[in-house]
Amino acid sequence: MKRTWMARLAGFLIVCMVFPMAAYATQEKIDKVHDEIEDLQQHKQEAQQKAESLSEEAGGLEGDLAAFNDKLAKVTEELNVTEQQLDGTRKSLKETGKALKEAQKVEKGQYEAMKKRIRFLYEMGGDGILEVLLSAESFADFLNKAEYVVNIQEYDRHMLDQYRETKELIAGQKQELAEQEASLAELKGQQEAKQQELAELVSDTSEHLNAAKKQLAVAQADVAGFAAKLEKQKAYEEQLEAQKAAEDAKRLEEIKRQEEEVKRQKEREAHKQSNGSGGNNGNSANSGSSGNNGNSGSNGSGNASDLAMLAALIQCEAGGESYEGKLAVGSVVMNRVSSSHFPNTVAGVIYQAGQFSPVASGRFASVLAAGAEASCTQAAGEVLGGRVTIGCLYFRSNNGSISGTVIGGNVFY
Repeated sequence: MKRTWMARLAGFLIVCMVFPMAAYATQEKIDKVHDEIEDLQQHKQEAQQKAESLSEEAGGLEGDLAAFNDKLAKVTEELNVTEQQLDGTRKSLKETGKALKEAQKVEKGQYEAMKKRIRFLYEMGGDGILEVLLSAESFADFLNKAEYVVNIQEYDRHMLDQYRETKELIAGQKQELAEQEASLAELKGQQEAKQQELAELVSDTSEHLNAAKKQLAVAQADVAGFAAKLEKQKAYEEQLEAQKAAEDAKRLEEIKRQEEEVKRQKEREAHKQSNGSGGNNGNSANSGSSGNNGNSGSNGSGNASDLAMLAALIQCEAGGESYEGKLAVGSVVMNRVSSSHFPNTVAGVIYQAGQFSPVASGRFASVLAAGAEASCTQAAGEVLGGRVTIGCLYFRSNNGSISGTVIGGNVFY
């Protein structure tokens, strides 16, 4: 009998010490990888936001650059037209200058010729003109010569007036062309300044665009790098989850073996007592499940502290699940409380090392401080009141690698 109880004790110690230590080590790795995954996701999100911002900036700069180039092309075209007009105006101005000089030269010659005739007539005096008129052979010839003298004088005056008008017209044209030249020269200066301004904008925008594209390439490389690291860490997390599930299954198997052994031992002891005492069943009240851990009262409604802690854990582990999923998580906790292989209090089960990730990460403490949601509190109250909906001791996120009862996103085993 002593050897039997020593063997049982040894087995119990193996279950209670060796397996929890291994599970704790694996869970610690899972928690660490989970934290690293969250950090990588945060970094990836920040890099993605930066890449999107830079992509938007690059798109805006490309639009600006296209607009500036269009404006530059338009201004350059307008400048070419202005230069052509200016060249034509300067050419016309040059030709007008020549024409003005020619008109002035003709005017001067005409003026000199008229002066000579006036001087000749003056030198001839009235007698000279009279002599010309009296030399007429007939009255008709007299009239002709008189008309001739008048025509010469009128012609001289007409030609002089004509050349003066021509000179004034050409001078006016020259002034108009000079003003047009000045106006075109001013317009050209404005267009050249605008062209220079747009060229600088194109240059600056091109530099900014190139810089933004380089930064975008770096940000995109960061996103790809974080994504690759995330995939690697997620694969490692899945590997650890599988390892933890295997450890849990092994421990669960050992727990069941121990419970079966205890059950058989009690049956043997009851049989011996029955045979030795003539069927005295005075200890039959102790033949209940060995997994109760002498704490059957823990399946009652519990206290406010148990309710708050269980509700907070349910929210952390199944806050987004159905009500059935919330009840299942609470049931796992109470199944552990009832088992001799786990702590016999709600607090002991929840805070047992290496068991629940939200406790290690600090999220459980935050929810506990703030208070759980109403549905989680209701589920916790029902479970504490005895509504245990599933007989499992473990659950994990369902990734398809663990067999068990799947409820929502969790698998229970």
